[in-house]
Formats: sequence, C-alpha cells, structure tokens
Amino acid sequence: MKINKETVEKVAHLARLEVSEEEKDMFAHQLSDILDHAEKLNELDTEDIAPTAHALPIKNVFRKDEVRDSLDREAVLANAPEKDEGMFKVPQIVD
Repeated sequence: MKINKETVEKVAHLARLEVSEEEKDMFAHQLSDILDHAEKLNELDTEDIAPTAHALPIKNVFRKDEVRDSLDREAVLANAPEKDEGMFKVPQIVD
C-alpha cells in the first residue's frame, strides 16, 4: 500500500503534529514500507491454524470478594508528601 504525502499531512493534522516537508516525505516512505510488510501476512497459509486470542492458556485468578477493614485516614496519609485538610495534595494538572 502506498502512503502519499497528503495522507501524512492529514494524519499529522489529526494528531496535531507539526511535520516538516522533509519529514512528510520520510514518513510517507516509512509508513508505506511498514504497510507493505504487513500486507505480506495475507500470503500466509492459516488454513490449519486454530483461531486464538492468546498464545498461552492463561486464566484469570480471582480472589474471593469479601469485606475487609481498611486503613484509617491517618495511616493512609502518613507517607503523603503533602496533605491538606485530611486529603492528598497534588499539583494542579488542569487549568
């Protein structure tokens, strides 16, 4: 599959990335190579391969859902770097 410069520009715009003209050409070439490589997977014969969601037979291990005593507020806040009025104080991340 061939990726052109316009496709790179569109993806960069959607991702809100600033991409130079040189980078557009480079990414178009690299993405085309990646998609060509992925396209080769269509040539594999998977007729006798059973569908699978995971390569290993892993099962979830659940613990019994039971009510337990929780830590008291002072114990929880004991190692907090900053606290204020009985709550964790963290840096503001949203303006």
